[in-house]
Amino acid sequence: MDALYGRFLAKSALAFDIGSHVGDRIASFRRLGARVVALEPQPDCHAVLDALYCCDGAVTLMNSACGPRPGELTLHINSANPTVTTASAEFIKSADGAGGWEGQIWDREITVPVTTLDQLIATHGMPGFVKIDVEGFEADVLAGLSKPVPALSFEFTTIQRDVAYRCLEQLQRLGGYGFDVALGESQKLTFERWVSAEAIRSHIADLPHEANSGDVYAVLV
Repeated sequence: MDALYGRFLAKSALAFDIGSHVGDRIASFRRLGARVVALEPQPDCHAVLDALYCCDGAVTLMNSACGPRPGELTLHINSANPTVTTASAEFIKSADGAGGWEGQIWDREITVPVTTLDQLIATHGMPGFVKIDVEGFEADVLAGLSKPVPALSFEFTTIQRDVAYRCLEQLQRLGGYGFDVALGESQKLTFERWVSAEAIRSHIADLPHEANSGDVYAVLV
């Protein structure tokens, strides 16, 4: 993990972790010497992060979602599997009956505050890297970004490939990005070079359903 993120983050750089879950990426960013702004609106996950990082002055924890505009949104909580808590009702519909998602139940809803990537940049500065992992809400997060960032990643799933396509389109409008992709939790880039959005779209389209998920990486080239 550190070897992958070390490609994007120099020591003392700033990272945004959008959808921190229980903080494995925060830990990697900190091992690399980066400062971190971490957003996690799910209360149980945020409590874990607070216990782990409340005394780390280089980590700013926010109990907030990130989206296209500031305000509030409804968060759909999966109590048995908190890491797939989502702000996307469409994600829940796509998971219903899909292979690999059997038994997932979103059993509770709460209202949480929302900020945007633009607001985070205005407050904390331009990040060297942004990680986005928000269970089907990735394109909505990118809709709140009006200027290119040097590098970022966003999660995709094979139950919602259209969300990945929207993310690619949004990034193309923001700047001249090159792309690569890592499947699952491999942290291994597939192409080992920066390719076009069209190449990534074709790659995702050709993946079997069983591939389940991965992360697209984008850098300004």
